[in-house]
Amino acid sequence: MIASLHPALIFVAGAVLVALSPGRLRAALFVLTPVASFANLVLGDHAALTTVEIFDYELAVFRADRLSLLFGYLFHLAAIIGAVFALHLRERMQHVVALLYVGSGLGIVFAGDLVTLFIFWELAAVTSVFLIWARRTQRATAAGFRYLMVQMVSGLLLLAGVLIHVHQTGSTAFGYIGLGGTASWLIFLAFGIKCAFPLLHNWLTDAYPESTPTGTVFLGAFTTKAAIYALARAYPGTELLVYVGATMAVFPIFYAVIENDLRRVLCYSMINQLGFMVAGIGIGTALAINGAVSHAFNDVIFKALLFMSMGAVLHMTGKINGSDLGGLYKTMPVTTTLCIVGAASISAFPLFSGFVSKSMVMAAALEEGYDWVWLLLLLASAGAFHYVGIKIPFFAFFAHDSGIRVKEPPLNMLVAMFIAAALCIGIGAYPWPLYALLPFPVEYVPFDATHVVAQLQLLFFSALAFAWLKITGLYPPELRSVNIDAEWTYRWFAPRVIRGVWSFGASIDRALRVHALRGVDAVVAVAWRYCGPQAAAARTLPTSAAAIWVAVLLGVTLVIYYLHGGG
Repeated sequence: MIASLHPALIFVAGAVLVALSPGRLRAALFVLTPVASFANLVLGDHAALTTVEIFDYELAVFRADRLSLLFGYLFHLAAIIGAVFALHLRERMQHVVALLYVGSGLGIVFAGDLVTLFIFWELAAVTSVFLIWARRTQRATAAGFRYLMVQMVSGLLLLAGVLIHVHQTGSTAFGYIGLGGTASWLIFLAFGIKCAFPLLHNWLTDAYPESTPTGTVFLGAFTTKAAIYALARAYPGTELLVYVGATMAVFPIFYAVIENDLRRVLCYSMINQLGFMVAGIGIGTALAINGAVSHAFNDVIFKALLFMSMGAVLHMTGKINGSDLGGLYKTMPVTTTLCIVGAASISAFPLFSGFVSKSMVMAAALEEGYDWVWLLLLLASAGAFHYVGIKIPFFAFFAHDSGIRVKEPPLNMLVAMFIAAALCIGIGAYPWPLYALLPFPVEYVPFDATHVVAQLQLLFFSALAFAWLKITGLYPPELRSVNIDAEWTYRWFAPRVIRGVWSFGASIDRALRVHALRGVDAVVAVAWRYCGPQAAAARTLPTSAAAIWVAVLLGVTLVIYYLHGGG
C-alpha cells in the first residue's frame, strides 16, 4: 500500500488548483479532489498516529482509528455528493471555499491533539461563512456575520479550555476529557455551540437557510457532525448529554410545524436528529455510541438529499416558502420522488437508512433504564415524520397548485440526488457494511418484528394525525412570515435595548451640552458687564467652550493633586 497523505492537505491543494484553473478544468478538479482524497484514505497505508514536535509538545496531526475513519469516509461521501450537485456553478469562489471547508472538517476528525483540533475548528468557521455570503443578499450578509460571531465564540471557548487543560495536565492529546474542571466545561461548551445545543442553536436556523442552494448542502454535512465526533471522542457516557439530547430532539418540533421557509424546517429537523446522536453519546454504551455515530452517518446523507431537493426547487423557482409552492410534482416528478426517499429515510421507515440507526439509540435508552427519555425520543421520531416526512414533500410538491411550471433541475443536481437516494435505500435494506465500520462490534438486529411493527404503527398514527388536522383546518397555515425563537433575544430584544440606552445617553449628553453653554453664556455676560466687549468676544470663538472645559478639568486635577500631597 502507498503512504497516505493527510486528507486536509489534498483538499487544500485541490482548492488552490481550482482557484487557478479555468472553466471545465475547474469543474473537473472540483469533483476529482474528493474522489482522489477518498481513494487516498481507503487505499493508503496510514499509521495510527502521525506526530510532529513543536515547542516541546508532541502534536498528533493525523490519527486514524475506527471512529475517525468512519467520519472520514462519511465526509468524503458528502463532499463527492455536494461537488456533483454544485458542478453547474460558474462561480469560482464557492468551489474554492467548499473544498477548504471540507478539508477543515477532515482536519477536525483526524486531529489527535487539541492544538490541531483548534486550528481546524477555526478554519472551518472562517471558510464556511463564505458559503452563506455567496448568496449576496442583505439577509445572507447579516446572517453570515451573526454566524461568524457565534463560531468565533466557540473557538475562543475552545482555545481557553485547551490552554487551561494543557497547563494543568501537560498533555495536548485529544481523547476522553469528561466533565470535571473549568477546562473541560469550556471545551464542552465550545463543542455544544457547534452541535446546536438548546439556546445555542439559532446560528444554524438563522444562517443555513440564507445560504446558496448548493452551499446549504455542504453546511449541513460538516460543522454539526464534526461537533458530534468531538463529543463522541471526549465526552462519551456524560449523563448530562442524555437530557440535552432529549431536549434537542423534542423542542424543534413545535417551531418546524409553524415554519414557512422549508429549508428552515430542515434546519430544525437537523437539530431534532442531532438530539438522537447527543443522547446516544450521553448514554455511552457500545450500542448507544454505535447508534449515535451510525445515525450521524445516515443523517448526513438523507439530510443532504432533502437539502438538495429543496435547493433544486429554489434553483428552478426562486421560491422556498411553503405558502408559495405546491403542484410541482406535475413538472418535477423526479425531484419529487427523490425528496420522498429522503423524507422516508429521516422518518425511519423500515428499509430506509434512518430506521437502522435511530432504533439503536432508542433500544440503548431502554436497556439503560432511561424510559422517559425513550418516550421523548419516540415523540421526536413521530414529530420528524410529521414535519419533514409529510410537510416538506406535501407543501413543496403537492398541497395547492401554485401555478408554477418549471422543468427538472440540471442533470448534475439529479445525479447527486440519485447517489444520495441510492445510499439511503441501500443502507436501509442492507446495513451490515455500515455496521462493520462502527467503533464497536455490532450484534444488533434492526429488522426485529417488534421494532418494525412498532415503527410502522408510530408512522401510521402520525400520518393520521396530520390528515385529521388538515381536514379539520386545525393545522397551522403556511404564513408569509419569519418565525424566531431564542434568537429573539439578540435579533429583536437586544437591538432595541441598545438603541434605547444609546438614545438615553444621547439625551443626557444634549442636556449637559445645553447647561454647559448656558453657563458659558452667563460667564460671558459677567465678562461683558465688568470687562467690556473685548472679553465677551471670546464667546464667538469656536473653541471657547472646549477651552473652558479644559481649564475646569485642569483646575480639578490640580486640586486633587494638591490634596494628595503633590508638589
